[in-house]
This record gives sequence, structure tokens and C-alpha cells, in this order.
Amino acid sequence: MADDKEMPAAVVDGGHDQVTGHIISTTIGGKNGEPKQTISYMAERVVGTGSFGIVFQAKCLETGETVAIKKVLQDRRYKNRELQLMRVMDHPNVVRLKHCFFSTTSKDELFLNLVMEYVPESLYRVLKHYSTANQRMPLVYVKLYVYQIFRGLAYIHNVAGVCHRDLKPQNLLVDPLTHQVKICDFGSAKQLVKGEANISYICSRFYRAPELIFGATEYTTSIDIWSAGCVLAELLLGQPLFPGENAVDQLVEIIKVLGTPTREEIRCMNPHYTDFRFPQIKAHPWHKNASRSD
Repeated sequence: MADDKEMPAAVVDGGHDQVTGHIISTTIGGKNGEPKQTISYMAERVVGTGSFGIVFQAKCLETGETVAIKKVLQDRRYKNRELQLMRVMDHPNVVRLKHCFFSTTSKDELFLNLVMEYVPESLYRVLKHYSTANQRMPLVYVKLYVYQIFRGLAYIHNVAGVCHRDLKPQNLLVDPLTHQVKICDFGSAKQLVKGEANISYICSRFYRAPELIFGATEYTTSIDIWSAGCVLAELLLGQPLFPGENAVDQLVEIIKVLGTPTREEIRCMNPHYTDFRFPQIKAHPWHKNASRSD
């Protein structure tokens, strides 16, 4: 079945609010004179939940194909940024949008359903597997996964012009058979415009770049590179490199490893930051970090 992500999204009756076992039908095709097709999905299980909505695994009844459907509440006044970004992205290390549709509920709520390729595992679950077995991830897998993460980021940043802003093991999908990695969840992603302010309270804490902690609003895609570096360290250590309990503690964890930033470094991160009262700590040697979880 051909992907249909460029077509305007159809609106269908979402029926009841239950997910598992629910069947939902929508229409695709009709582009360039192609015939329209009705396809139906049966929701099988919820694979993720959050403030955004839910992600569930579903099966296409016509083809037997398994897909992931992300269902998010849609504000009728605005376009969905995640949908706009996913429509333009096409890369082996980025999860693929197949098509989308809107559904309504009995309460007249409008939901956007993003139908994506299904990838069964995440880097978070892979890490948990090794941690539970009290083992380190084999270095060959670390290299393979990290190469693909940076390859995907190079495309997202340089071709699509997008900053992900929430890179973490949970948002890195892994095919357990091929070990292919795909970056997913573009709910926080944005095309950054030079000189335009952005929110600084973004990105999950353990993977948040220091400029964000310092309140910078004119940051760059380098915040994703910091997050990727944190993921790399976690693959090697078997635990987060900077496990802060809150925003302030997160900065403390970073300083404990990298040392106290200079005034000039702080100015580079956020020119408007004026509180320089930090304990003077020297950087921790990397070989000691590498052995800290032994």
C-alpha cells in the first residue's frame, strides 16, 4: 500500500474512547487521479502515553501490516507542527509517517491520528535489558546505534532544518532483528529561526543541554548534539551520565563531571544570565566516569 502522507487528512468518527480492540476506518488515495481506498485499523495495545495523548499498536485489516498510531488532541485553531514536520522528512533513521487522519468523539473533540511505521523496541528498553542482566551493552552495538543516531540528526538538522528538542533513549526506536535505529516523537520539534526566541524549558532533564538550564532562548540544533552525547555515555555506562533530580541539581551533576563553567562560557550559553555564584569544581577525569558503574 502506497504511503499517502501528502494528502489532506480525512475526518472520521472515532466512536467510543476505548482504544484496545476498537476498529477505525479512513480513506486514503484520490491523489493525481488515483482511486480512493478505505482502510481499517484495529487497535491492539497501548505502547505509550503522555500529556500529548497516546500511541498504540494497530493492525491494518486489509493488508495485515502492523503500524503505530499516535493520537493527539488537536486544537481546531492551529495546524499541528509535528504533522507538518513529519510530512517533509524521509530518511532511514527517522520514523516514517505513512499517512494521517482526524477522528472525532462523542464530546466533539478532534484528534489527529499519525499513522507511522511500527518499530518494536526502543533504546530505553534495550538499555533496561542489559541493566537487568547486570551487563554492559557490547561496544559493537554502541557504535552501531550511535552512528545511526548522528546520521539521523545530520539529516534532521541539515536537510529538514529541524531541531528535535527531546532526544532520549525512549525516542530512539530499534529494530531488534536489523538493529536499525529510528528517531521518533517530533512533538517538541521545531524549525529554529535565527534571531527568533524559543522556549528554554524543553527536553527531558537528564538530556537537557546546559544552555537550556541557563534559560537561553536563542539556542541552536547543538542542544540535540548534547542530548545525543548523553545517550552515548548512557550506552557505555549503563546508567544516565547526569541524573539530576531537578533543574538545579541537573546543573550540579554536569559541573561535577565537566567542572565549573567560566563566565565567558556562561555568556556564550545565555548573554542575559548574570548569576555567577557557582562552587569552583575541576573537571572529573573521563576514565573515572567510565568506571563509575563498575
